[in-house]
Parts: sequence; C-alpha cells; structure tokens
Amino acid sequence: VLKYQLYGSSGINAEYGVILYAHDDLVDTVNPGDRVTVTGIYRATPVRLNPRQRSVKSVYRTHIDVIHFRKDDEHRLREIDGDDESGGKSAQFTPERVAELQQLSQSAAVYERLANAIAPSIYENMDIKKGVLMQLFGGSRKDFSNTGRGRFRQDINILLCGDPGTSKSQMLQYVYNLVPRGQYTSGKGSSATGLTAYITRDPETKQVVLQTGALVLSDNGVCCIDEFDKMDDSTRAVLHEVMEQQTLSIAKAGIICVLNARASVLAAANPCDSRWNAKLTIVENIQLPHTLLSRFDLIFLMLDPQDESFDRRLATHLVSLYYRNAARSKVESIDSEVLRDYIAYARTFINPRLSDEAGQKLIQTYVQMRKVGMGRGTVTAYPRQLESLIRLAEAHARMRLSNVVEELDVEEATRLHKEALKQAATDPKTGQIDMEILMTGLSASSRAKRAELAKFVLQTLKNGNKSFKMSELYDACREGYKDGFTQIQYEMVLKDLQEENKIVQTGSRTIRLKDS
Repeated sequence: VLKYQLYGSSGINAEYGVILYAHDDLVDTVNPGDRVTVTGIYRATPVRLNPRQRSVKSVYRTHIDVIHFRKDDEHRLREIDGDDESGGKSAQFTPERVAELQQLSQSAAVYERLANAIAPSIYENMDIKKGVLMQLFGGSRKDFSNTGRGRFRQDINILLCGDPGTSKSQMLQYVYNLVPRGQYTSGKGSSATGLTAYITRDPETKQVVLQTGALVLSDNGVCCIDEFDKMDDSTRAVLHEVMEQQTLSIAKAGIICVLNARASVLAAANPCDSRWNAKLTIVENIQLPHTLLSRFDLIFLMLDPQDESFDRRLATHLVSLYYRNAARSKVESIDSEVLRDYIAYARTFINPRLSDEAGQKLIQTYVQMRKVGMGRGTVTAYPRQLESLIRLAEAHARMRLSNVVEELDVEEATRLHKEALKQAATDPKTGQIDMEILMTGLSASSRAKRAELAKFVLQTLKNGNKSFKMSELYDACREGYKDGFTQIQYEMVLKDLQEENKIVQTGSRTIRLKDS
C-alpha cells in the first residue's frame, strides 16, 4: 500500500493524495520521495456503516490498482540509488552521449564551465557556485561496516548566510529543481516532526502508521532549508544526527526504528539584525548554535558590497536577462541537459579513491592548518575539517570523471575550504582565522577578554567589602575596567564565576565572594 502525493502542473504539491495498491513485481520498485507517473485502474469501493449490516455509506473509498510506474526525470538529474555499489539503478546513456560527456571532461576549463552553468541567472559568486557544484557531485561511498569502522559520510553540507536580497533563496530553488530527490522547506514553516517523521492512526484499520518527513524523503538527494535561522531550537536539534551520522532514530508510540537520511543539507540564513555586522562573529550574527555550524563543510557569506562599479555590473546582468537573444544564449557555457547528464553519469559510474600522493598532500595541508594557530594560541583546524577536505577532493576528482584523487584535487579542495573559512571563521577583532568560533562559539580573543574581566571582578570584590549590590558592582567595573565590555559579557562572567564557586549571589541583587 502506497500513498501518492499529487503534483500540480507547476510542480507544487497538491493538498491531497491517493492511495495506491501495488502487487507482485511492482512491490518495492519505488521509494519514498520518488517522483513517478502512475498508470493504473481507478476503483471505488463501498464502505459499510456497520460490519453486521448491509447498508453502505453514500461516499465510496477510492484507490488505484497500479499497473506501471514511470520515473519522472525529464527536468531533473537521473535517479540514483545509493544502496548499490555501482550507483544502483544505472542511468541509461547512449554511446553518443557518453562520448560527449567524456570529451567534455577532457576540456581544459571544464571546472569553470560547469560552475558557470550552476544558476546562470545569479551574478558572480563563483566560489559559492563551485561549492554547490561539489555538493551535487558528492564524495565517494565509503562503507567499512564489515571491518568495524562503520560508514563515513559522503555528502557535503553547505550554509549560505548574508544580507537579504543576495539570491540565497534563488540558489536553493535551483538546486531543488535539479536533483531528483530534493525537498524544499522553510524554517518558519517547518517542525521537528515535519523534518523527521510523525505518527498517525489509519482511519480505516485504526493501526499506528509512521509517516516520513522531508529529511527521509530526500534520502540520496539534497534537502534545501530556507530561513534556517528562524527554525525553533527543537527543530534544529534533529539535524545534529542527520548531518553527521545520516540516520534518524525514531522511538514513538511503540515504533522503534532507524531511518536512513543520507541527504546533503543546503541551508540559507539571514543575520538577526537584517544586515550583516562585520564587527561580530558569524555565531553572533545569525544566532545559531556552534554545535550545528561545525557540521557544515562550507559556510559562505553572500554580502552586498555597496560598490558603484559592482552595482553597475549587477544591474547590467539583471537587465540583460530580459532581452537575451539567440546569439547571446549560444555563448552560454553548458546546456542544462548536458549538466544534468554529466552529474548523473559521474555519480553513477565514478567512485574515486585517494592516491598516495593525494593522501600525503592532505596530511601536510592539515598539519599546516594546525600549525598556523599554534603560535597565537588558537585552533585553526579540527579533524572535521580534514574529513571535509577529503570529501571535497573526491567530489573534484569525480567532476573530472577520474577514479583517482590527485594532488590538484586536494589543492582545489584546500583553496575552496580556505576561501569559506576566510569568510565564516575570521575573528573580527584580530582579522585571523579561528576555528574555535565555529566549534565553541567563542574566539580566542573573546575567551581571553572574558578571563581578564573575571579576574577584574574578583579583584574589585576583594578590594571592597567583599559584597556588592549588582548595580554597584557593575558601575565599579565600568569605571575601573579600561577596555570596556557589554552587558551580555558581564552577565556571562558572573555566571562562570558562580559555576566555579568563586562568588555567591545572595538574594536577587547582592554579590559576594565565597568564603574559603
């Protein structure tokens, strides 16, 4: 028994669905999230008012007996099933098309041409388009469950954040319309159950039924989440397991199971003050937990530069979209159909592995990234960054239709990763990259300032009568501390000192040193 969600002519979900009955060989031929055209017999069966009576209801129950399923992939990437080692249901390519794709992979500027074909209506942002291109190709499948090492994530997660009106939502819509198992959702209109799974009761059999959400439906695809900063904390909490382990653990109403959610997450977020504040870190700008930010492989900023020459080029590009002629359209880099076939062919038949030279290059890059921050007491790389580099290098090799990851793949992965770090993990006070911003939410300079402020608060209490009113202590610290601080920093310092049992709050307005 299947539930078929109807689609309108524009591809938008209809508000109702139809129950399908599949028999014999048609069982398990489609998966949740597939877009299909169904051929079958539409039937209407009567429903008795009472099992002991012959009278029936005036409204009949309808269903479709399926005769044939046809996958819809005319305007999307061809279907790829990740359960099979060779890519599952292999996409059918003619020898002429395969030869054309192989010839395209041998061209000198294939990387730039493919990146230009991603969302051509969006102006510039080439590094962001390259990152999205790497996400569409994805890393190699690595399943070492037989040896006890488990399964490693192959999908790349990307976060786009920045000023309003910088085409973030347009980029998400393009990816959603391209991938076969893509799901699009908005943070404000999403709930935890809508993303994962929810329990319903069948109106006829009265049995408990598990309905899957957007993350499960986008298995082996891309889940596009817009307005990521406006999601509730409970809704964002379910993403922690999905973005790292790629599974969903369900324990509801007696149903205990683990669902696959091997989906790439492409999210877009706006700053909390509408405009990006260059004086604040990314955690302070978009108010997202650092535990979630650290799970994104690439974090890009899409900012409005407010430059006259840039504005003129952008306006020229936008206006040209409305009167583009045939001669101009021929200059386009790659046709969208060729792009779809190229990505589908690479994901189906190309599964690159690291060479010895590429492995040594990755080790040297990681050690060098760690060494940069040792001199100033900051952490500039974690093991998660090394795993991200491996996935990006594999995606770049797959883009070249190569089964071997070479040094040039590692170099481009490192360049793209560093470009994202320059934007997202830069400490605004020092201008240097500090990965602790994404891992802990605090930069090294902020942590040092908090320690100095805590020391000054303790010294102020010792120099006084060891007891202050809240307002008096705040005023005394304001006058004596030369570097200045905010109310939030002051409250966090008091909270840390209380947790360390160095001060005690008596009542609601008095602070004193704890007796030793």
